[in-house]
Order: sequence, then C-alpha cells, then structure tokens
Amino acid sequence: MVGRWARVAFVLLFAAVASPQQDAPIPQQLTFTPYHASGIYEIGETVGWTVTPGPAEPAYRYKWTIRRNNAVVLKEGKLDLSSGKDRIEIRGDEPEMIYVAVEPVTKLTGDSSDPSSFAGGNTGRDDGLYAVGAAVAPTKIGLATPRPADFYSFWNAKLAAQAKVPMDAVLTPVESGLPAVEMHTFTLQALGSHVQGYLARPAQEARFPALILLQYAGVYALDARSVASYATGGWLVMDVDAHDKLPSEPAGSVPRNYAAVGNTDRETSYFLNMYLRDSRALDYLVTRPEWDGKTIVLMGTSQGGQQSLVLAGLRPEKITAVLVCVPAGTDANGDLHGRRTGYPNWPSNDPAVMKTALYFDPVNFASHIQAPVLAAMGFIDTISPAAGIWTALNQIHVPKEPLPMIESEHNNLTPRKEQNWDARSKEVLEILRTGGEFKPRELQ
Repeated sequence: MVGRWARVAFVLLFAAVASPQQDAPIPQQLTFTPYHASGIYEIGETVGWTVTPGPAEPAYRYKWTIRRNNAVVLKEGKLDLSSGKDRIEIRGDEPEMIYVAVEPVTKLTGDSSDPSSFAGGNTGRDDGLYAVGAAVAPTKIGLATPRPADFYSFWNAKLAAQAKVPMDAVLTPVESGLPAVEMHTFTLQALGSHVQGYLARPAQEARFPALILLQYAGVYALDARSVASYATGGWLVMDVDAHDKLPSEPAGSVPRNYAAVGNTDRETSYFLNMYLRDSRALDYLVTRPEWDGKTIVLMGTSQGGQQSLVLAGLRPEKITAVLVCVPAGTDANGDLHGRRTGYPNWPSNDPAVMKTALYFDPVNFASHIQAPVLAAMGFIDTISPAAGIWTALNQIHVPKEPLPMIESEHNNLTPRKEQNWDARSKEVLEILRTGGEFKPRELQ
C-alpha cells in the first residue's frame, strides 16, 4: 500500500481494538432476524432473514445481493418494506458461507442524490452498507487447493537450519507500569532475522503457565501494559513483535506494504521470517526456568490468529491450546475457486504469488495441530472471511470449538459484536491458568 490514505486504511482494517470506539452507534434503518438464530443451516434448508424497518425510519430504497462465499452471485432483489417487513432467502445447496450485501439505491423522497452519502449500515464502516451472513454445513467446507507435496519438507528444512543458529538471547529490564510484575524486552537470533518483544512474569519465585501473544497486522509499538496485565494474573507472558524491531518502536524500518514483500517466492516472502521468528520465540520460552514445563497457550487476533495456527502446526508437540479470533490468511487461493479471500490480499491473477501463498496459508498447517483450538469467526467478515477459517478448522483432527459471531465484521470494525469471544476466551484462559483442561464445546 502506498500513500497516506492507504496507510490509514491499513491501520483501520487490521488493527485489533485496544480501546473500542466509545461513540454511540448510528441508528440503523434496517433490522435482520435470521431464520436460524445460530446462523447455521443444513444442506437443503432455506437460509433466510426477515427484514423490518428501524429503529430509525428508512430513508432509502435498498437492493440486496446474495453471494456464495462472498464471491459467486446467487440471487438479487429489492427490499419492499411497504407491508412492514420483507424476506431475503435462498436454499442452501452445498457447504458454503452465504453473504448478503444490502445497499441503499435511491432516497424514498425521490431525491436522486448519491446514496453513498448515507452514513450507517451494520458493517462498521458507516458507508450505508448492511450485510448478513450464514453458514451452510460449515464443518464440511473442504480445501479449495491441495497442499503442496513438499510443504512439510520445506518447513522441516527451515526449522532444522534455524536450530543450528544460536539464540544469543539479550534481555533488557523495562518498567511494567504495574506492581509485582517483572518485565524485559528480549532479542533473539533467528534464521535470517531477530525476534523481539516483551517478556513478563509475576515478580515472585514460582513457575507459571506460559502465554504467547502474536500480533495483528500493521506496524506499531506493542502495548507493554497489556502484556504486564496478563502477568498480574499469573502468566509467564511472551509478546512477540511480528517484525524485526524493538517492541517499543512504532515503525522501525519495516515497509508498510510488508505483506506483499517477496510474495512471488517462498524463499523471499515476508511471512517466512515472521513464522520462523514465532518458532524461535517458542524455542526460547521453553528454556525459561520460571515456565511450569507444562502449559503453553497461543493467542492472537487477525494476523496474530494466523501466526498462532501456523505455530501450532509447525511445533505441535509443545502447544497446550490455541485461542484465535478472526484468524487471517486462510484459504489464500480461494479467489481462484469461488471464494472471496481477504488479508494479505495477494493478487490471484499472479500464478507465482498463488503458488507461494500455499506455503504460508494456515489451512496447510492445520492438520498437524494437536492442541484444542478455540476459533471465532465473523459471518460478515471481509478481511478474514469465515469460509477460510472453517476450512482451517476442518483440517484439524483434534477437538476444536468454532465460535460463530453471526453479526460481526472484522473484530476492530464491529467490536460490540464479539462479546461471545471476549467472554469465552477469558473463561478458557482461566481454566488453563489454573491447571485445568480446555474441553472444546461442540458446535450447536
């Protein structure tokens, strides 16, 4: 991305929410009630919504478009609310995500002014667009593209080469800002780069379960106080910067378009060193004498969820649990197979890029994951599309807990719609912190 507005968009689209926007939401003109409150349907069932006006008085006429996996148009129509309600529906005929875009067309007053000036909609962008989503037999959504035959030989070779690199850990004490928390920055040698971040623990002689935090997309300073807050709860916390820079630096020398760097070759992709840095952070964590020797939890949102799934597949023998919200990067070849993909938004019209993408797609690491997984997905998320997240989960052979957020776009755009994730992830963390076992709940 280039230019000031592209950089602003990058931050808005991919930053996880540290402090959700406090402004009151714009009153909505449309309300959608799904036929199934769960948002999940079986093949052959009618997927649908009853649409009613309000709570604000509708000012526009609306059209709607139903798309399979937000890519293939299945049906179109116009809303008619003259009777007080209308319906949008379609038969679900294969494992898929159904995405419905509802857009203002003209003002009800007959004014032909551009409806793009309308502020509102439920997607968190306030551009007038409404969206609803549903899942049809989501546990049967399969791979769009086979995993490369040499996928694991490639990654095993990289891990073996990195194992020969001395870690040369350097720790520097820093103030945590919270009492009874000991905190350091760390720097480690990895294959081709350095791993940097924060390490925090309760300031007492004891052994603690470990939590590795992996970062959402963008280039920014890490939140040291947030890391320290986990330590106050009894965790040994490792917050790994996604980039080779000091965690306190807002930018360093990292290119803003880093996701596109080297994306035509698996040896030059920016994600190669990112994933290797994550693995090296784990190498170091298990050497820490204050680790309890048993529990290691991976946690991340968006690109942080992407890295968490990858690390759990690369190093399955070490991981106790994986907690991810709207993990990005899944189903990277989906645009070639009738599935709209999201971040890192690699161009599907470049065969070299699409070939490279397969080596960094969490879907292709998922089958090696041995730890239980909690994964939240937004049914109207266009940055981390739900179809790809289901695909990744469906490759995992151990228990996992899908957490549908049926009204949610990406987490930072609709933070009020992810309360289920907030509550469940905190609950699972507490179970693990106190030595319990995370037992994923079955999909309802």
